[in-house]
Amino acid sequence: MGCDRNCGLIAGAVIGAVLAVLGGILMPVGDMLVAKTIKKEVVLEEGTIAYKNWVKTGTEVYRQFWIFDVQNPQEVVVNSSNIKVKQRGPYTYRVRFLAKENITQDPEDNTVSFVQPNAAIFEPSLSVGTENDTFTVLNLAVAYNNTADGVYKVFNGKDNISNVAIIDTYKGKRNLSYWQSYCDMINGTDAASFPPFVEKSRTLRFFSSDICRSIYAVFESEVDLKGIPVYRFILPAKAFASPVQNPDNHCFCTEKIISNNCTSYGVLDVGKCKGGKPVYISLPHFLHASPDISEPIEGLSPNEEEHRTYLDVEPITGFTLQFAKRLQVNILVKPAKKIEALKGLKKNYIVPILWLNETGTIGDEKAEMFRSKVTGKIKLLGLVEIVLLSVGVVMFVAFMISYCACRSK
Repeated sequence: MGCDRNCGLIAGAVIGAVLAVLGGILMPVGDMLVAKTIKKEVVLEEGTIAYKNWVKTGTEVYRQFWIFDVQNPQEVVVNSSNIKVKQRGPYTYRVRFLAKENITQDPEDNTVSFVQPNAAIFEPSLSVGTENDTFTVLNLAVAYNNTADGVYKVFNGKDNISNVAIIDTYKGKRNLSYWQSYCDMINGTDAASFPPFVEKSRTLRFFSSDICRSIYAVFESEVDLKGIPVYRFILPAKAFASPVQNPDNHCFCTEKIISNNCTSYGVLDVGKCKGGKPVYISLPHFLHASPDISEPIEGLSPNEEEHRTYLDVEPITGFTLQFAKRLQVNILVKPAKKIEALKGLKKNYIVPILWLNETGTIGDEKAEMFRSKVTGKIKLLGLVEIVLLSVGVVMFVAFMISYCACRSK
């Protein structure tokens, strides 16, 4: 009888040890299987999950505009007073609903090229007025429909997954010809996705044709997006800092007068990128801009939560599942003797024209698919690993204690 009991206790301890070992083995093996599957599915070639969502996004993307209505134009012209503006909006358009075009795979260098057609549909239900509303603003044509962005040529990741979606060339070039030195380089992806297995310490680099430069985002926090754990990356203030504050930005300072000898910050002169027009890009309401830029403009209320840009990236796949891209278009106005309306001005102004908020969030159907095919399976695998290891350790310890207790009697 005693032998049977001891044998049973030993058998229980052995089973527990086996379960614990299986749980321990499953951890690296499971991680290896997950990594192998992800590496296969994020390649940009026909038949993968990534390719299907890359060709045509399943996310509804909206671009909202707020127009700055100048309240005191005559006072500014006569007295060089501060410019008083009032924000009007939003005026909302649905964008990025067209599939990529001219998709061409190049097996020699493992790249895929494409153009992204632009189109916009006005959404009256999400807007405060009609497209025919008029305002007192400086003339700036904003064209979007019937245009295309590209040609982009990106790595498909087939030979090296750490390069997937990274831009090789834009319009046939690796540089923009707008900036000096490394500022002119085209870095990273287009922000729709990044190479997989994103860590919090990684700096996400991406190129934006809207602002005519490459830029970057850093980790801020973990976010739950429709049951999917994502990492939120934000554009840091130092990305818009002056060269005095951030020496890495020295090559974005293109002149000395308007920038106060490169000490002003928070605006980017993109005139060379816009056909010589005096256009400056900033964050909305001059968020993170220096006082000399924002103080001559009254009626602004910069707010970090409302006016910052962020990307919510699923860290295993590198897919951007939610984003908010916010920027402001401004124009330089300065004294001009040959222009009647400007000859009486006594100072320069960087005048806000409009700001835009382009947002997209993974839809419920896509989120359910993502949970079932990606995060759900990974969570289940992790749960099985923990249960096997925990139950195995508890069984082994319990049965061994019981066995030793019986032996001592």
